[in-house]
Amino acid sequence: MILGFIKLYSRFALFVTIGIGWALSYFSDQLLDPYYVQVLTLAAIYATLAVSLNLVMGETGQFSLCHAAFMAVGAYTSASITSYGLPSWFPDTQFTGTSFWSQVTFFPVLFASGLAAGLAGWIVGVPSLRLQGDYLALVTLGFGEIIRVVLQNTEAVGGARGMEAVVPATNLFWSIGTAAIVVYFSFSLVRSTYGKGFHAVRDDELAAESMGVNTTAYKVTAFVWGAFFSGIAGALYAHSVEFISPDGFTYLKSIEILVMVVLGGMGQIGGVTLAAIFLTLLNEWLRQLGSYRMVAYSLMIILLMILRPQGLLGGIGKCFEQGAFRRRRT
Repeated sequence: MILGFIKLYSRFALFVTIGIGWALSYFSDQLLDPYYVQVLTLAAIYATLAVSLNLVMGETGQFSLCHAAFMAVGAYTSASITSYGLPSWFPDTQFTGTSFWSQVTFFPVLFASGLAAGLAGWIVGVPSLRLQGDYLALVTLGFGEIIRVVLQNTEAVGGARGMEAVVPATNLFWSIGTAAIVVYFSFSLVRSTYGKGFHAVRDDELAAESMGVNTTAYKVTAFVWGAFFSGIAGALYAHSVEFISPDGFTYLKSIEILVMVVLGGMGQIGGVTLAAIFLTLLNEWLRQLGSYRMVAYSLMIILLMILRPQGLLGGIGKCFEQGAFRRRRT
């Protein structure tokens, strides 16, 4: 009965989730402590990042280590537009981040950030996605380092110092709404006829090619969509923490997102979303341990990997997704 309800009302649930995000954002001053608002915002941003990486790794089976680079492209694009572009294009209007005009303008800023990251994904994806396994991992790792070094030596965006005083435009409406849209889009894409091509590439690339499937096109498509959503998440992150620097987008950030995907269960969108939220909350809860926080955090991840190698939801998550989003027969 529950699966049937979700199957019928999944689109309705999407709008309800966005509405909840708007309500939480509008009444956050009265309902929530600013610290909890920040934690919820980061949890939603990491859910977006993890689900976008799952499109590449979980659905098409490509090993990528440059997701933090796409996040950086989105973060620096949005910060540059709001800090330098909008003041020069609209000199009579100040982008404060909280005004109505700022919130309306924030949507095209996010979209532009996603496009910039998607373009970067296409540039690196077209030549490198003909590779497989370790070779592809090395290429994406190198691309991530190139982006970091370029940002570190570009004084126009602050160089190694980074960019300070980024306008705080991200709120719970944008973060939760984006996460809900990305989850819904990913569910719909991988359950569509086109999405079956992703699974064909993941399960047996040679067999897919022998059946006439253009495997490179499918891999590039998943890679570009993953980069696009990662860029939007990066923009949300920049306008939430209000400070970005190249050191915040190293390969360790990519590993952090990768852990969320693996712990959630590769190819399980619901499990990946749950793992991203769980690990973000766990990381914040362990702050009370002070300097031992990262030790405890790493130990708990190791324990979870040993105890739940099939992902947090295991087979339950896969059965749930298949039941909830199975297409109706006509």
